[in-house]
Amino acid sequence: MIEQLVSQIEARFAELSQQITDPEVIGDRTRYAEVRREYSHLEPAAKFAEEWRRATDDEAGARELLEEDEDPEVREMLVRAREEIERLEEEIRLAMVERDPNDDKNVIVEIQGGAGGEEAGLWAGDVYRMLTKYAERRGFSTEPLEVGDGKYTFAIKGDGAFSIFKFEGGTHRVQRVPATESQGRIHTSTCTVAVLPEAEDVDIHIDQNDLQIDVYRSGGPGGQSVNTTDSAVRITHKPTGVQVAMQDEKSQLQNREKAMRVLRARLYERALAEQQAELAADRRSQVGTGERAEKIRTYNYGERRVTDHRIKLTQHNLDEVLEGQLEEFSGALQADEKRRALEAQAVGDAP
Repeated sequence: MIEQLVSQIEARFAELSQQITDPEVIGDRTRYAEVRREYSHLEPAAKFAEEWRRATDDEAGARELLEEDEDPEVREMLVRAREEIERLEEEIRLAMVERDPNDDKNVIVEIQGGAGGEEAGLWAGDVYRMLTKYAERRGFSTEPLEVGDGKYTFAIKGDGAFSIFKFEGGTHRVQRVPATESQGRIHTSTCTVAVLPEAEDVDIHIDQNDLQIDVYRSGGPGGQSVNTTDSAVRITHKPTGVQVAMQDEKSQLQNREKAMRVLRARLYERALAEQQAELAADRRSQVGTGERAEKIRTYNYGERRVTDHRIKLTQHNLDEVLEGQLEEFSGALQADEKRRALEAQAVGDAP
């Protein structure tokens, strides 16, 4: 099974490597972008596949040597090769887990103070600065959309932005002594972060089989007949029930074309509204209520500690994290997501 997967990876990566230097592909901006994207996605798996080939060669060589002479060093070499093969097979499977379709998109981030009053608003500003600095470290561009009054909305643009920043969605909790606290007491405050894939224009594809088209004679005021031919057109989009009728033109073809333009515009508006409703629901599920007990990550100033509660990872480098050094958390969260997806895939494939 793994041999077949490795062969498929090698064949496809070789094909992409050829295409990425093909002048014809380079000249087609859309196709070149698609090839580059797939190439970068497959590159880690191709690297592991190459290492797997070497490890299997080492394992085969060690087995041949052991058939001639039971050498302890060769036996140890065989054990190491088999352990490396097992590790690489896991890495290959993880690298080939199906990606989130939103991973390549730009994102819109909304940060808002939660529990903790004025201190929560100040903490929201700190998290805003942390995430914008992290975006810059990763080579993304940021665009402020709404900043002020404890609420920060901004866009992060760049290939793969959502794949990294989606893990920042949720409640961020801080434990520290506020600047306004005269007695030095530690307060716990929160801010909520929503990370949404940026909505793209909705392309409307209308299946002709979904249309019911009726033609009839145009009628003037008071039922007066203005046309003796069946030039009026009524188009019904059966899946949604949206209906458009046109009779202003004398030609049935012209009325049909106008009706289709109006139908397409109405379906576009409907799809856009549905898309926005889904994003709003996604935002609510990420943000929660902002209560102190709800958290994805805690930032403890006294101990200079940052803990991500989803993966039980703690780092004692608070200052660096607040300066945007979130790579270790992102990497661990991405690995955890892939392992969960792989486990779900294995369950789905089970008989």
